[in-house]
Amino acid sequence: MRCLLAPALISALLASPALAASCGNTSAGFEAWKQEFSRDAKRAGVRKAGLRALAAAQYARRTIAADRNQKSFKYSLEKFMQIRGSATIVAQGRKRKARNPEFYAALERQYGVPAGILIAIHGMETAFGNYMGDSQVVSAIVTLTYDCRRSDFFRPHALGALKLVDQGAISTSTLGAKHGELGHTQFLPGNALTYGVDWDGNGQVDFYNMGDALASTAHYLRKKGWKPGKGYQPGDPNYRVLKEWNAATVYQQSLAIMGRQIDG
Repeated sequence: MRCLLAPALISALLASPALAASCGNTSAGFEAWKQEFSRDAKRAGVRKAGLRALAAAQYARRTIAADRNQKSFKYSLEKFMQIRGSATIVAQGRKRKARNPEFYAALERQYGVPAGILIAIHGMETAFGNYMGDSQVVSAIVTLTYDCRRSDFFRPHALGALKLVDQGAISTSTLGAKHGELGHTQFLPGNALTYGVDWDGNGQVDFYNMGDALASTAHYLRKKGWKPGKGYQPGDPNYRVLKEWNAATVYQQSLAIMGRQIDG
């Protein structure tokens, strides 16, 4: 197993405000902004393949529409879990754990994260890899960086995506979620670059490979403060770490409930 880490990621990826490309709220300035942003990308260490991917990125209108219309996290816990299909996730999750116990046991030995949480995340994010998105990752994340709503948040992830292209981990045609999340557990690209794990030892971190994706997820949680052997229900030491995966309270609550039910 090898971890693909980006040294000094934050300092390298965040361009200074004086030099950063200006944002926009419509597609009108997107092409001009990309030319500005390419200079930021070069300073951050993005190379030729990543720069070509940036130049080829298209303004992702469906991503903008989705970002403007997020509703599910405003639901009650009961409604949220119903919409996300929690009963199905738990039932299928128990079967997945029973079919491959050594895999999940190995992850817990390595990172201290129990199977229930990893399986719950996997089920919640992509229905266990059955739907990993239909939006081009690079275009989506670059568009969100251009958009003025949350430019600063998405900037490290856009630069991360371009560096992943440089490494051959993704390409301009790689598909993910509408906000640029990729793979089985929907990593944002900057996090993928930082916390990616080559679980199968083939020399490449592949978030569309279940082993690499779940090991990366466990690695991420451990680095965010997960304490092996401690609980993850509300009030337990690891419950706060669930917020590092998703900031929505109903999401955290759902993971804790489903994880407990899967772990049995």
